[in-house]
Amino acid sequence: MPDRNEAWELLCEYTKGDSLRKHALAVEAAMRASAKHYGGPDADEDEWALVGLLHDFDYEMFPSADQHPFTGANILCGRGYSERIIRAIMGHATYTGVPRDTDLARALFATDELCGFLVACALVRPTRSLDDMEVSSVKKKLKDKAFARSVNRDDIRQGVEELGVDLDQHIRFVIDALRPVQNEIGLNRIE
Repeated sequence: MPDRNEAWELLCEYTKGDSLRKHALAVEAAMRASAKHYGGPDADEDEWALVGLLHDFDYEMFPSADQHPFTGANILCGRGYSERIIRAIMGHATYTGVPRDTDLARALFATDELCGFLVACALVRPTRSLDDMEVSSVKKKLKDKAFARSVNRDDIRQGVEELGVDLDQHIRFVIDALRPVQNEIGLNRIE
């Protein structure tokens, strides 16, 4: 299986935009944390992190529903990525019809949109940080349909349901998972 450096190079080859690269780093961090939390003691943290890093690598060049993530899956197959990784990435787009039948696939679906939403929430805070973010403020923003309107709230709710976790606990978990990488994803750490 390709390593993290090869995955980063692949991401950068297809994704030139800074915001989508930062999103990939956020989901990578959330998925690395999710491995042990949702996947159990035998879950491969590196595999889970790669899924997070690469889930949207083809989106910038192939954004339409008839291309993403199908084109990316073909590229990943040609580059030696496992069927398990490719299926998890395919499953993060509900329209592909690929079932989310592993903890890996369910965790990706449950963290993807939430990562984007949490970053959006942090960016409008005076501190531009997750360090002082409360679950209650995130839930209040979720109810505001005008805020971060490109984030699919139904996917967030469906994701936690499929993962079998409480929304509040999952929000707290993902906030905590993203805190160590705040600088890399365009946010501030409060010291």
